[in-house]
Amino acid sequence: MHTDGDVSNSQRGIALALASAAAFGTNIVSAQIAGMAGLSGPLLVFYRVFVMLALVGGVILLWRSGLSVPRRRWPALILFGLSTGLVGSAYLSSVAFLPVTVAAVMFYTFPVLVVLAEPLLTRTRPRLERIVVILVAFLGVAMVVGPDWHGLDPRGLALALLASVAAAVQFFAAGALGETGTLPKLFWSHLMILPVTFLILLLTGGMQPPGALALAPITVLVTIGGYLVGFLWQVLALARVAPGPAALAFCAEPVFAVVIAAAVLGERVGTLQYAGGGLVVAAIMVNVILEQKRVRASKLALAPPT
Repeated sequence: MHTDGDVSNSQRGIALALASAAAFGTNIVSAQIAGMAGLSGPLLVFYRVFVMLALVGGVILLWRSGLSVPRRRWPALILFGLSTGLVGSAYLSSVAFLPVTVAAVMFYTFPVLVVLAEPLLTRTRPRLERIVVILVAFLGVAMVVGPDWHGLDPRGLALALLASVAAAVQFFAAGALGETGTLPKLFWSHLMILPVTFLILLLTGGMQPPGALALAPITVLVTIGGYLVGFLWQVLALARVAPGPAALAFCAEPVFAVVIAAAVLGERVGTLQYAGGGLVVAAIMVNVILEQKRVRASKLALAPPT
C-alpha cells in the first residue's frame, strides 16, 4: 500500500488550491482598481488569456513538448475550456451591475454546488459532514464580504450565477481530464477561451487596443500575473485532489481578497469579517482532515487481504 503517498498527494493538492485562491484573491482586487481606470472585466479576461496562450506556446516551443491529448479526454477538455472562459467573463462582468460583495457571495455558491453534485457525477459517496463543512464555509464567506443587498440588478445576478455554475462545471471537467499533461491542458483550453472572450467583447462593444492597458499598467500587470499563477496552481491542484475538497479550499479566496483590499486600499475590516474569516479557516482545516481520512479509508478498502 502507498497510503502515506496518497495522503501527501492530496495535501499538496489542497495546498495548491489555497495558493491558487490567494493568487485569485489578489487578482480580483487589482481588477477592481483597473475597472476604475476604465478597463472592463471582459477586456482584462481577453488579454490575460492572450498572454497565457503566448507564454504556454513559448514554453512548448522551447521544451519541444507535445500537445497530444487522449481522444477520450477531448469532451472534458472542451467543456473545461468553455466553462473557464465563462467563469472569468461572467464574474468580472457582474460587478458592472452589482456591488462586488453581492457578486462575490453569489459566485461563491459554486463550492456548495460542487459538493452537492459530486456524489451524482463521481463515485464519491455522499457525506453529511462534507455538506455541513461547505455550508459553514459559505456562511463564513458571506460574513467576510458582508453583502449589501440594495439596488440589485437582475443582469448582475444572472451573470454571477452563471459564473458560479460555470465554475462548478470547470472543476468537474478538470477532474475528468485524468492523465492529460499540464501544458496541453493550458494550451488547448486557452485556445478555446480566446475566441469566447473575443466574441463577448464584440457583443458588448468593449474591445480596446493593447495601448489601453497603459491606463493602469501596474494593476493590469498584477491582474494578469495573478491569473497566470492562480490558474496554473488551480490546474495542478485539480490533478491531485477531488473537486469537492478543492472547491472548499477556494472559499479562502474572498478572505484573501478582503485582507489584500485592507492592506492595499485601506478598507476597514470589522469584527463580523474577522469571525467569517475564522469560520472559513476552520472549515478548510476540517476539510483537510476529512480528505486525509477519506484517502486512507479508500486505500484500506482497496488493499488485498493479508
